[in-house]
Amino acid sequence: MNNKRTYPQWFLLIPLVLYVVFFLAPSLLGIAYSFTDWNARSIKGINFIGLENYIEVFTSNKDYTLGIFNTLRFALVSNVVKLIPALLLAVMLHENLKGKNVYRTIFYLPSILPFLIIGLVFTSILNFKTGLLNTALDFLHLDFLKQKWLTDLAVVWNSIFGVDAWRGIGYCMTIFLAGLNAIPKSYYEAASIDGANFFHKFFYITLPMLSSSIMINLVFGIAYGLKVFDIVYVLTNGGPGHATEVVTTYSYQLYANGKYGMSSALNTILFLVTAVIGVLVVKGMSKQEVQQ
Repeated sequence: MNNKRTYPQWFLLIPLVLYVVFFLAPSLLGIAYSFTDWNARSIKGINFIGLENYIEVFTSNKDYTLGIFNTLRFALVSNVVKLIPALLLAVMLHENLKGKNVYRTIFYLPSILPFLIIGLVFTSILNFKTGLLNTALDFLHLDFLKQKWLTDLAVVWNSIFGVDAWRGIGYCMTIFLAGLNAIPKSYYEAASIDGANFFHKFFYITLPMLSSSIMINLVFGIAYGLKVFDIVYVLTNGGPGHATEVVTTYSYQLYANGKYGMSSALNTILFLVTAVIGVLVVKGMSKQEVQQ
């Protein structure tokens, strides 16, 4: 096989056309529609209305701003809830532990399950009257711990974060394990000779050397968190009331109600926020990596 074989430049044309047709053009069209009054009930066609949809998002409807706040909240908290346990698991399962490959598989399996299935299963488990969790608490005589996990404002977000962490910790752990495997063992051997303990090695070798893995997990986690839909929609459908609505659930509802222009405006805001936060995280982590 000739590894230095070159291909004609027109080979790039096919993926470029596919990218433009299936991603770039729809994205630009959606942004354009966000400046219109396009809706299913309009009989006068689509009219350009400038920034009216965006102004309405931030001034006319408190639910929309709540959805933006909830989306940012989910993106931040879900990353913290997943990354810290995932890092600790990766460190433990990187050591010479008997059956560690089995444990790795068990922790990773939830991440490959469809969101819909996970949501339906945990909706049943967290049901206040017939759910497995409250039934188990009853059996153990721990009735005081029973909660309305998906309908009580005080605990509903904790339930969502818990379910999302159950699904995503194994995925983040796998990325950390890849980073740990890339760290030369000679670093740890030299540190041991110098009298370093576990915590010294962790904070002065492991964490700095995992900066790339941390950045990957952060970027992927933030992108996922800002566009979260499935888990919230299946578990709570935005309830109780509108307490757990996020931008994507609002956008879905608006589109289902025929308000295509407003739905496009919400999606555009989400796209811009995701792009800005993603760029800031990558630049910040890159600077830190260069300093190290």
